[in-house]
Amino acid sequence: MYVAVKGGEKAIANAHRFLSEKRRGDTRVPELEVRQIQEQLGLAVDRVMAEGALYDRALAALAVKQAQGDLVEAAFLLRVYRTTLPRLGVSEPLDTRNMRLLRRISSAFKDLPGGQILGPTYDYTHRLLDFALLESKTVPENVVYLVDKTQPQSLHAPRVTDIFAASHLLAEPMNTTQAPHDITLSPMEIPAPRSARLQNLARADEGFLVGCAYSAQRGFGFRGHPFVGEIRMGSVPLEIHVPELGFSVRVGSMCVTECVMLSRFEPTDGSPAGFVQGFGLVFGNNERKAMAMALVDRALRSAELGEEVRYPAQDQEFILRHSDNVEASGFVQHLKLPHYVDFQAELCHVRSSEERQKS
Repeated sequence: MYVAVKGGEKAIANAHRFLSEKRRGDTRVPELEVRQIQEQLGLAVDRVMAEGALYDRALAALAVKQAQGDLVEAAFLLRVYRTTLPRLGVSEPLDTRNMRLLRRISSAFKDLPGGQILGPTYDYTHRLLDFALLESKTVPENVVYLVDKTQPQSLHAPRVTDIFAASHLLAEPMNTTQAPHDITLSPMEIPAPRSARLQNLARADEGFLVGCAYSAQRGFGFRGHPFVGEIRMGSVPLEIHVPELGFSVRVGSMCVTECVMLSRFEPTDGSPAGFVQGFGLVFGNNERKAMAMALVDRALRSAELGEEVRYPAQDQEFILRHSDNVEASGFVQHLKLPHYVDFQAELCHVRSSEERQKS
């Protein structure tokens, strides 16, 4: 990551003060509180948590406020803070079978065991501005919200992949014996194992992944139409193994979005045809990112599945080295730093070329 070089201290201090004034805006308007961002701009907070690789809604909301709503800058702030935190332990793998579902859909199976749960989504709303939102609505202090005890507060359903595997329709087994690679502790090398690729994609820039996923669907990737086997969003228990106790203890829960993409696969070795998975799992309510991640994961599996690697979405070097928005934005923005000597060298080269052409 490139960082700003030191310059005139007085000018920098004035720039900081000016930035604070611009962030605050018109002082006649009430200041936006972090809790308001956390509660009412939840999708922005979830994206910052995912790309900042730190699950903390309050800190992510703070980063959004500090960055004036620039989500890439907010993810950068959260990622930097994350590097200062001690590593207290390693959690047990999340078991999304135990997810308390808020949303669960499938475009491949109409009658899912456990049913389809639409949940909170913009999928079925009209893309029209709601001018009623211009009016601020305050909740009276004496209002008390009551939980309807007659309605189920937790919804569980089996995972589609488990049902598929039981039907022997998956063309490849899931490798659960190989220890996962941790890209925060050891550098990622190309070619990277799938565990490292998924970690990289989980905190990759959403826009980059969506663009690459789109390219794969348009024919610049794996062949075949992908299908959403399942998208599920909800709260998953988080457990940590305590050696002194000899068993795992639940320390909390976290909201995640999981997506499984299914695409037809016909092995060249004569094995029975079936379906292979593309997988995506990200922090919070982050459905578009999870879908794009699953599509890109499927494209990156082309080499190991014996498919021809021809396009960017299938190229590990291209995807994994360029998907991180913190690194990408730093490399782009470093161009704002002084490059006087480099430019003078280019200028001299152009002038000398011009002189040679004249002569």
